[in-house]
Amino acid sequence: MKNSWKDSIYLQREELARMLSEPLGQLAERCAPAWGNREALDSVLAEHFSSIPHCSFLYCVGPDGVQVCNNVGENGILPGYLGRDRSQRPYMKEAVPVWGFLLSDAYIGLNQHRPSLTALQVVNRDGQTLGYLGADFDLRNLPVTSALYDEPGYWRQVKGDPAIRGMVFQQSRVESRMDGNIEQALSILEELLTQCGVFQCQIHFSSSQATIWTVNDPFRYRILDHEALNDPDICLIYPTCAYPAEAHIPQHAIGRILKTMQALRLTDPTIYLRMASINIFNGMVSVTFSCDGSHYMPHVEFLMKDTAFWFGS
Repeated sequence: MKNSWKDSIYLQREELARMLSEPLGQLAERCAPAWGNREALDSVLAEHFSSIPHCSFLYCVGPDGVQVCNNVGENGILPGYLGRDRSQRPYMKEAVPVWGFLLSDAYIGLNQHRPSLTALQVVNRDGQTLGYLGADFDLRNLPVTSALYDEPGYWRQVKGDPAIRGMVFQQSRVESRMDGNIEQALSILEELLTQCGVFQCQIHFSSSQATIWTVNDPFRYRILDHEALNDPDICLIYPTCAYPAEAHIPQHAIGRILKTMQALRLTDPTIYLRMASINIFNGMVSVTFSCDGSHYMPHVEFLMKDTAFWFGS
């Protein structure tokens, strides 16, 4: 089973916790004898700053969340932070587990407004909790150890603007320039998708345009307006390209998918297709209707549904 984005986050956090818990625990033990002496705490953190991998800042706070020493960074002690109240920061509002180490959820930092996270390690002395050793991390500096997730291959429905949904039965489709030339426009897109290296296509039926990405230049999109979608000569400027063997949508299915989209656009005057997309590598099709509801589904499932499914018998 493929990992979801939440699974990938869990695995990444698990590895970061494994990496950080031991060195922070050892540094907390060194902080305990110096607790209550600001200069001594500053010195301990400065001396052992390099022992905490990828760290931006170290500091210590009391149980009330008020800082009891300065910040320490890679360039040494940063004065002016003694007495800073961190009690309302997101990481201070999370419950520290009984084993004394917390890796916070990510949050947006106050100073640079970038995604960050904080690790807290309980500092104990003679069985008494003195406070916490805090370590701040900029997510840009942390190694990524988990594999990037794949988009799920199951059907997903996303509701759009409720204001649009509330007015859907008071509107009717107005014929766009693409509607009047829809068979030719979709034939051009079929040629581009099956013969000319286009792997992703977003079709905006209401505004009569399509946005395409090609395998030979995947980082740039190109917009085909109504004029281009009405001119088969547009296919001359996209070189012939073998259909990718790793595509999840078979070449022969592209025409059927586009034909189904045509039916969803024209069948019902009230609930009609506004936008659709195809990605041959994901194997997915998306459709967005006049009610502003969107569906993302495997192409096989899309082709199994006829207009009666979408609009009723």
